[in-house]
Amino acid sequence: MARQSPTLVFAQPAAPSRRPVVLAIALAALVGWNAPDWLAGWTKPTADMPGALAISASAPADASQIYFPICGGGQRYTCVVDGDTFWLRGEKIRVSDIDTPEVSSPRCPAELALGRRATNRMQQLLNAGPFVLEPADRAEDRYGRKLFRVTRAGESLGSALVGEGLAVWFGNGRPDWC
Repeated sequence: MARQSPTLVFAQPAAPSRRPVVLAIALAALVGWNAPDWLAGWTKPTADMPGALAISASAPADASQIYFPICGGGQRYTCVVDGDTFWLRGEKIRVSDIDTPEVSSPRCPAELALGRRATNRMQQLLNAGPFVLEPADRAEDRYGRKLFRVTRAGESLGSALVGEGLAVWFGNGRPDWC
């Protein structure tokens, strides 16, 4: 009987996985998208505002500053929720001196339309330049939002919304926006 030589079987090398490349691209996009918020925007409070935070904000063309888009679906980090609420670096801020129409649960189409106008106006105001967060009479509201009066050059940003009919002063009762 003739001796058979052993048959050698060589396994094909495994195809390189694309998973690390996809994860690296996703991570780079996440870091690149949020880096301006992570790296810029906070400045020292003004000397005449004990406990206040001075925030610098501008249009998206200046990537070294904070830009406030309108909040969408997904995780919120820095964006405008509605006319009296916004997120700043993961903290939910409630503008303490005004009340605006609801956009998340409006009671009628008119309230929704006015709420959207108030949201867009607050976005414009926040992105118009540096502003100061002045502590309110208490730290948080019943929903856990941080309470601050938002000012620029000593003037409340909320006063612009009140003057334009997009808000009322907080504590004067909830108007019928319908």
